[in-house]
Amino acid sequence: MSDVQEFLRETVTQHPVVLFMKGTAQFPQCGFSGRAIQLLKGCGVKKLVTVNVLEDDEVRQGIKTFSSWPTIPQLYIAGEFVGGSDIMTELNESGELKKMLEEAGATA
Repeated sequence: MSDVQEFLRETVTQHPVVLFMKGTAQFPQCGFSGRAIQLLKGCGVKKLVTVNVLEDDEVRQGIKTFSSWPTIPQLYIAGEFVGGSDIMTELNESGELKKMLEEAGATA
């Protein structure tokens, strides 16, 4: 396993909620990343780790391999890949996203 894949595995398993995004929570660098942050904040997330993929091209490419998902942002809850902003939107509308976040202890 490469160093990048090891970093990704450790990051998603050591934190209840991890969002791999373009930019930061304060300054998203794309609309989809901004939407993802808004959804998480709307669900009351307190324990959120974000990884700016624009800062490291190896991480940017590596996360796509890690999840077998071609686009950014990517949300992980309790070590499990959830999806991108479109899937997050659907989960939010059904109330499932908030439930998943609560179960992971990310809203406490």
